[in-house]
Amino acid sequence: MSNTSVQQIEDVVIKFAGDSGDGMQLTGTQFSNNTALIGNDLSTFPDFPAEIRAPQGTLAGVSGFQLHFSSNRIFTPGDACDVLVAMNAAALKANLKGLKKGGIIIANTDGFDSKNLRLANYPDGVNPLEDGSLQSYQLHTMDVTKMTREALKEVNLGMKEKDRAKNMFVLGFLYWLYDRSMESTENFLNEKFGKKPEILDSNLKALRAGYNFAETVEAFSTRFRVEKARMEPGTYRSITGNTALAYGLIAASQKANLPLFLGTYPITPASDILHELSRYKNFGIRTFQAEDEIAGITSAIGASYGGHMGVTTTSGPGMALKGEAMGLAVMLEIPLLIVNIQRGGPSTGLPTKTEQSDLLQAYYGRNGECPMPIVSASTPSDCFSAVFEAFRISIAHMTPVIFLSDGYIANGAEPWRFPQSKDLPAIPVTFKKGLKENEEHFLPYHRDENLVRPWAVPGTPGLEHRIGGLEKQNITGNVSYDPENHQLMVRIRQEKVDKIADHIPPQTIELGPEKGKVLVLGWGSTYGAIKSAVLELLAEGHEVAHAHIRYLRPFPKNLAEILHSYDKVLIPEINNGQLIKIIREQFLIDAVGYNKIMGVPITKGELVIKIKEMLQQ
Repeated sequence: MSNTSVQQIEDVVIKFAGDSGDGMQLTGTQFSNNTALIGNDLSTFPDFPAEIRAPQGTLAGVSGFQLHFSSNRIFTPGDACDVLVAMNAAALKANLKGLKKGGIIIANTDGFDSKNLRLANYPDGVNPLEDGSLQSYQLHTMDVTKMTREALKEVNLGMKEKDRAKNMFVLGFLYWLYDRSMESTENFLNEKFGKKPEILDSNLKALRAGYNFAETVEAFSTRFRVEKARMEPGTYRSITGNTALAYGLIAASQKANLPLFLGTYPITPASDILHELSRYKNFGIRTFQAEDEIAGITSAIGASYGGHMGVTTTSGPGMALKGEAMGLAVMLEIPLLIVNIQRGGPSTGLPTKTEQSDLLQAYYGRNGECPMPIVSASTPSDCFSAVFEAFRISIAHMTPVIFLSDGYIANGAEPWRFPQSKDLPAIPVTFKKGLKENEEHFLPYHRDENLVRPWAVPGTPGLEHRIGGLEKQNITGNVSYDPENHQLMVRIRQEKVDKIADHIPPQTIELGPEKGKVLVLGWGSTYGAIKSAVLELLAEGHEVAHAHIRYLRPFPKNLAEILHSYDKVLIPEINNGQLIKIIREQFLIDAVGYNKIMGVPITKGELVIKIKEMLQQ
């Protein structure tokens, strides 16, 4: 009979950290799925190395997974951790600064031998588990490797294969600590390794051994329980941004009754979208892994020209390569979605770290006058509705659209109250089927009141027309080198994008008063940190508001009015100041920037300090 008590707590932040081969991402994902099933609100932040085979035990090879779960609504993975699981010395060194004073450290002693300490750049003879440097934390050590091997001594696997189950031992330990059932992970393991009985047996035994060890040794006098979150009733699932984005594309394709073609080239952190969409051929989804970025987008352009919805996915370096083809799509005025999951740059930059540094590239990163609408997502679950809307705009206005997400949104997870198909709006699609009575010839650039040209599928009798990247004559679509025509077409293409503002919702205030001292204006993945900071300051009685922009080009028509309703405007961005340049230029607002370019999200605490500074000025 256990002598431990169970304490109710409101929220917890756990960081799993170890070598990229220690299975920390899987451990974090399983704990997240278990958390979602319990009904806690949650937010995650996977953080893994760029190198596929970083040297074991080094700081460069540390893989982490941060999970924040709560009985209240939460919007970030947490500023600092309550619990750090460190599988080796490098994991401790890389993540200790993010652990709260008095927080819990669960350390695998096998990862702190002399070799691991040397690889983590600790001085000779220094072991942080033994030198008293961690006395301000609750340190719990255990030889996970030894105990995992002991639990699996009768399993017919090699030592290397047995050691891969260490993460399950740790997961079982934490399930006991947070008063959880292991059933969800047991079901996952049965499904994943059902055809590999030895591997299944090793993982299940390690999971249960970790749970039983925690229960037997009573390392903690208190276990913790986080009750269900007080959320709007409904059916929820845990979802990552890239998965939600894939589902949004499928839903939009179905609601438009339009086959979807993904032409793409794998690139971190966008590749998961290709992986996910390739599983849904039953919905008429075609996926094509091209030989390079240019082939990816041009194949998608061909699909759109042929009457399908063309989509291409990439990150910043791929956007650079796709630039000329984007100009072709603008010139052709056909529907196309260019999805950019942003990462740290320039060039290859930080492939696995997050950044919002491609906004100016999306605005201006093509030759000539080449305007394109831009839509962005703000959270993992928001990717579904935001990409659905980007799809609608592209079809309705016969234009390529850039959709912006980033690594933080793409890989992070949160609960999603998913919609029913019947509740999603239809996306009307109109193909020109033939010449009308008064039409002698097809005029491919004859426009409606929104300056939208008709969509004519090749092979339709009487609707033959020229394609290509050379400038088109207005109305006829013939190649034209006439200077007056070029100026006219440039202005028409810009006006067509500007007119989209008549068909998008007005900008709303997320939180706070409609007039006041400080407006915090955000876009993309800064949403959670801004909302959390503004909620805290509103509770303290400050005149602070939060507005978050989904439609980055064109802006909602009432944005200027909102911006001029506050004494000061703060724009936090995970870049060196990009939205702020556009806001200053278009609205002549002397906005203040808060910029962080470290490959990690802005925290709530950082923003609270900055906003208070502005309130006191």
